[in-house]
Amino acid sequence: MKITRIEATCHLVPNDVPLMDKPISWGFVFVRVETDAGITGYGLTGAIQQAAVREHTNAELAPLITGDDPLAHERGWHKCFYHHNPRYQTGAFSSAMSAVDIALWDIKGKHFGEPVWRLLGGSDPAVPAYITFGLGGYTRDQLAIAARSWIDQGYDKLKMVVGADRDHIDIGEDAARVRRVRDEIGEGPELMIDANYKLPFHRALELCKKVDPCDIAWFEEPVYGNDARLLANLRRQTSIPIAAGQNEGSKWRHRELMVHEAVDMAQPNVVYMGGFTEGAKVAAMAQTFNLPIANGGGWPHLNAHLQAGMDNGTRVEFHLLMWLTSNQIFIDPPQPENGAYTLPDTQGLGLEPNEDVLRDC
Repeated sequence: MKITRIEATCHLVPNDVPLMDKPISWGFVFVRVETDAGITGYGLTGAIQQAAVREHTNAELAPLITGDDPLAHERGWHKCFYHHNPRYQTGAFSSAMSAVDIALWDIKGKHFGEPVWRLLGGSDPAVPAYITFGLGGYTRDQLAIAARSWIDQGYDKLKMVVGADRDHIDIGEDAARVRRVRDEIGEGPELMIDANYKLPFHRALELCKKVDPCDIAWFEEPVYGNDARLLANLRRQTSIPIAAGQNEGSKWRHRELMVHEAVDMAQPNVVYMGGFTEGAKVAAMAQTFNLPIANGGGWPHLNAHLQAGMDNGTRVEFHLLMWLTSNQIFIDPPQPENGAYTLPDTQGLGLEPNEDVLRDC
């Protein structure tokens, strides 16, 4: 079997979001890899550097590996890496490589008649799901209403944004929002917070102190740039577990976080860090540091395969915006139920694109 065609396209999907007056659009790059055996694999990556990712895929990665064996994912990954990224940069290359690699694993699963999660290790097809519901645009009352609605639907793991406005940080308001949600959902459900790199160290530490009584399950990517030294220092000064890694584009950056003892939870995201080929390596590396992995950064229907495949996989993130987007671009994708997402035995990723949506957005 040989690769005959690779194509990347850019898309922007509008989503109707609960409690919001206007739709919120979410972008991504969609990749198709075709073979001479009639098997097509599908992959995607996020919206950052969209045009660059599309052009790198179509103009550089595609010509390099067209004609190669799609099942030889290790050989193909390193061929692309050493031709196009010999100085270990990340950015557009990592995102493009992620989407292509995901599509190649989809092909591998379809060829062997197995789901990707089983090919990755087959640890457990049922993965705990958490809902990233707490958008920065919500008021305190809207946060409480939204949190209550998810609890009432049977979800007991929720995540919310803090530090939403990097240029106007208000730790007092962030803490008040966290307390409002905790008061609404009570003591039982898990509550996680995510700063998306937006806080300087001293403000992140201040927020940790203010919300420590709220029993936070983890504080995700609290400081600028995922600085491993700062994360390690913060981790030593708070009882709140620290999670990071969803936007890291290589296994070497994940190693830096682990070696510096900067995280309690590693978060490789297959749509950014090089696909399943690299995601499995980071998961194995995390095992050597006795660390669990969890999906951060969304795109649950893809990342669930890594979480289900690996023994230290713990949970998959149903980020409201990427979840809604996935429900539009794929035809009837499986959904989480009662706080868990169970991957089917469908071969490959088990996802079929909705061509009507992809064509129109």
